[in-house]
Formats: sequence, C-alpha cells, structure tokens
Amino acid sequence: MSAPAAPDIESSPGSPLGLHPAGRPSALPVLAVIAGIATFSAMDAMIKGAGLAVGVYTALLLRNLFGTVLTFPLWLSAGRPLPSRAVLKVHALRAAITSAMAALFFYGLVRIPMAEGIAISFVSPIIALYFAALFLGETIRPRAVVASLLGILGVLVITAGRLGSGAYSDEAIAGTAAILLSAVFYAMNLVLQRKQALLARPVEIAQFQNLLVTLIFLVFSPWLAVMPDPRSLLLILAGAVLATCALLFLSWGYARAETQVLLPIEYTGFFWAALFGWLMFGERLDLATVAGTILIVIGCWTGARNARVESQVPRKPPLT
Repeated sequence: MSAPAAPDIESSPGSPLGLHPAGRPSALPVLAVIAGIATFSAMDAMIKGAGLAVGVYTALLLRNLFGTVLTFPLWLSAGRPLPSRAVLKVHALRAAITSAMAALFFYGLVRIPMAEGIAISFVSPIIALYFAALFLGETIRPRAVVASLLGILGVLVITAGRLGSGAYSDEAIAGTAAILLSAVFYAMNLVLQRKQALLARPVEIAQFQNLLVTLIFLVFSPWLAVMPDPRSLLLILAGAVLATCALLFLSWGYARAETQVLLPIEYTGFFWAALFGWLMFGERLDLATVAGTILIVIGCWTGARNARVESQVPRKPPLT
C-alpha cells in the first residue's frame, strides 16, 4: 500500500499546501518546524539526564521503544497506513542514519554543555544544503547559502571561545568529535526527512521511525543494556513523548516547504538548548557563545526573509 503525499484535507481546492487562501506564503510550515526543534531540544535534555544516569544506549533504546508504543494508537486511528516496499526502504535508511546520528550525538552531549553541543552540530545544515541539491534536485539560492555561512561563522566563534579558555578535557574533546561526526549523519537525515515527508504521512513516519530504530538498537542489548532507575525511566518516557511530537511537527512542516527554506530555522535550536541546559543542568553561557548566537540569529533572519513556500502539493520523487 503506497502512502499518499499528504492528507486529503490539506489539498482542498483553493487552498494549496503552504499557502493561505489568498495565495500568500503561509507561516505554518515554519512554525511547525520551530515547534519541532523546541520539543526535540527538550527531549535532548531529558535523554542527557537519563544518559548520565544509565548510559546513552539504554536511554536511546527505551526512548524509541516508548515512542513506538505511543505512536501505535495514532497509527491505528490513521487507518494503519503501510508503506510500499520502496517507501519502506526510505524508512529503513533514515532509521539507520538516525541511529548512528543519535548515538554519536548523545555520546557527545553527556560530555559537553547542551548549548555547545547544539552549536557544534550546526555544521550540518550547510552540508545538508548541498545534499539537497545532489539528491533532491533543489536549486541553491544565494540567500540560503549566506544564511548558512553566517550560522557557521557563529559556531566557529563559539568553539574558538571554548578552546581559548582551555576548558576542554579529554572527555570534552571526544564529545566534540562525536558531535561533529554526528552532524554529517544529521545532514543526511535532514535531506531524507524532506524526501520521506513527500512519500508518507507524519503518523506513518513516526511509527516506522520509532519501530525501526528500536529494532536496530535491540541488536546490541545483550551487551549494552542496563536496568534503569525510576527517575531515569520517567525522563526517558518524557523524552519519548517529546520526540514523537517533534517528529510529527517536523514531518508536517518539511512536507510543505523546501529544505533550504527550513534549514536556517535549525539554528533556533541553540536557544532552546541553552534554556534547557540552564534549567536542568545549571549550564551557563559565556561571551563567545552569546556573540556566536547573534551571528546565528542574523543567519536565521537572512534565510527566512522572503522565504518561498511551495505553492503546490509536492510530487513524489522517484525512488532511485
């Protein structure tokens, strides 16, 4: 059973996806992606807390297991959409990339402050711009490139400030390297997220993403799994709820706007990471981090100005 590109209610005559009835670009896809990034940042804080207590592997395994259970009723109520073999391959590929990305990212995040971890991961959108051009055939507009370069410059300022202070231990260096490698997988994930959103509904994506990632992590359970304490279980459950909500928000938004329109919005994750890092772990910002943030804000503003949201229902790309 092949999945439709989007629910029928969204493609009613006179109100094409991504547009107001009057034909003006809609802000809803952008707002959906902002909401998705905010909830993902809150999830990061929950899983970091659990990872510090029971290890990254157990926290990620249980988060995706809980997520599978949480999305199952939604999947049933949506009519139990099943992907075709070709679409299932896309689900499986993104699940494999997500598994590697998440393991590396949280390995790093338990070793450095959240805001720094998110800032370092911002190298991924600039990589994703070119992945989008290569795999999705999108045309890279100059405004999108300028926005991403400003974001990268902000990240360099933050990282230079941290290195200059001499505050990096061996553990922090290992964490930084892991997050940089995770950023490469995240760039692939961003592009696949767009392709996947054109092929399947958000509920189907959430269900199969959680299920397939859980199965991948289960392979390593005999060697890595540990019994979590009650507090860690609550943190992981909260993380699963937040991750499921984020996946639904992002799938909805990425189905209705181009990747390069939404990529600069990824930089808002820094603000949420700084907020949750301060609330949960007492992490504080330094001057270099603030300066880098200002550059990131300018980059987001530059990329968001006059952003063109697609005016028609996206056609399914070929699965090659």
